[in-house]
Amino acid sequence: MTYFAYLLKSISPGIKKTYAGYSINPNKRLIKHNSNTGARSTRGYKWKIIYQKKFNTKSEAMSYEHKLKKDKLLRKKIINKFDI
Repeated sequence: MTYFAYLLKSISPGIKKTYAGYSINPNKRLIKHNSNTGARSTRGYKWKIIYQKKFNTKSEAMSYEHKLKKDKLLRKKIINKFDI
């Protein structure tokens, strides 16, 4: 099974937030985030996927998600490179 770590950016007006997560299907998970049934910290905002990376195991995806959450420089680099 394939897993993904992903980075979301808020597209709500005036909001500069990002969110890192992991999922088997990031697009399906994005729908949950945007319908307020995703993670509590994503509720009330609209999101777009700006980055995703594929992994062969759940533990690899979870480790990279943790890295995205903790490493602010990596997050900023990804935002600057991939945010369209």
